[in-house]
Amino acid sequence: MDIRSKINSTGWLKSGGDASLMDVHRSIPVRGQGSKLRRAFAFFGPGYLVAVGYMDPGNWATSLAGGSQFGYLLLSVALLSNIMAIVLQSLCARLAVASGRDLAQACRDAFPRPVAYMLWLFAEIAIIATDIAEVIGTAIGLNLIFGIPLEIGVLITALDVFLILYLQKLGFRFLEAFVIGLLGVITACFAIQIAMADPNWGEVIRGFAPTTEIVTNPNMLYLALGILGATVMPHNLYLHSGIVQTRNYGDSVEEKREAIKFATIDSTVALMFALLINASILILAAAAFHANGHTAVAELGDAHNLLSPVLGYAIAPTLFGIALLCCGLNSTVTATLAGQIVMEGFLHIRLAAWVRRLITRGIAIIPAAAVTIFYGDGGTAELLILTQVVLSLQLSFAVFPLVMFTSDKRKMGVFVAPLWLRAFAWLIAIVIGALNIKLLVDFVL
Repeated sequence: MDIRSKINSTGWLKSGGDASLMDVHRSIPVRGQGSKLRRAFAFFGPGYLVAVGYMDPGNWATSLAGGSQFGYLLLSVALLSNIMAIVLQSLCARLAVASGRDLAQACRDAFPRPVAYMLWLFAEIAIIATDIAEVIGTAIGLNLIFGIPLEIGVLITALDVFLILYLQKLGFRFLEAFVIGLLGVITACFAIQIAMADPNWGEVIRGFAPTTEIVTNPNMLYLALGILGATVMPHNLYLHSGIVQTRNYGDSVEEKREAIKFATIDSTVALMFALLINASILILAAAAFHANGHTAVAELGDAHNLLSPVLGYAIAPTLFGIALLCCGLNSTVTATLAGQIVMEGFLHIRLAAWVRRLITRGIAIIPAAAVTIFYGDGGTAELLILTQVVLSLQLSFAVFPLVMFTSDKRKMGVFVAPLWLRAFAWLIAIVIGALNIKLLVDFVL
């Protein structure tokens, strides 16, 4: 069979290579787990690693700004963003199970080498931008809780290399447990703060209903675009398609179909949890700041400083700082895994985990440290916004290939996305592309 015939029959230019995340590939048993409930529980975990990316420190600034300036009105945008995320992450699970490839490997095997290299470069830039946001978020968290100067906090974040290595050595389930545990701490912190803020729950419910004012008000539209652009993270698409394959779900059509179903349920439930956290940030800003006349709060430090006098509780700023620190640590774990998936998938290059982590963290620390040293808090806020613009620019280069692959009968076989899902996914891809171009144009002009 010549190469053209092979492409026509399989849809792939290359036949594939090593498994994704080889050291933990199929390491968690699903087959032989007895009841359907036990098999479903075996898939519990990857979705929460993915959910971390939807509540990273880079998202906090847009949610704080939206809540403080417009109250509860932009909750509908958070809900819409979450629906888009649920659809795209379900396609990641479908691609991984059906093809045995993560998104990086699929791009490598589907496109000519120059195109694959270009997509790899964009993916690496996105991961570095994500890492910069996490470095800054973690450093601000350390500053808010312990009073550690931002410059020192940025350098301390390099130590998380050893934490991640230790967790990976214990096993992938321990890594998932660590992330889920920190998510529990974040949830508790926001639950207490919202109880202190006592929001207007009637307005909260009405905030989830879209309003035409979002489109007609230029300032509101800009913040809405920022929330959309910062919510769906490109590295999450690579991450999910890799970590789903840590489950040993079997190779039969029935087993793969069940794996797609359980993995989709896991990511959907986890992303609803992410919506809860993102909505909590916006609700807190609306109830604590907007309702009290503070309509220009966008920086994390400003929010922290205002919480105590506004809410009247000395513990409120501490809870905010703890949640931010936990969020930064969690995002660090997932960005590390995404970086490993991207480098190995696109380039077939396998580096020791600590080498890969030191490289990406070093690249992130240099600009973050420079900005904090020369420009202080205001500079870090601007750098956070810049990272979100960079991520917005790169997003479509991950979304469009994902939708293309999962819509291709030759590549997916019997697991090709159904027509309704393909139509919805293409609509989402086009909307995200258009909105992110709008966001970028507005930022430049």
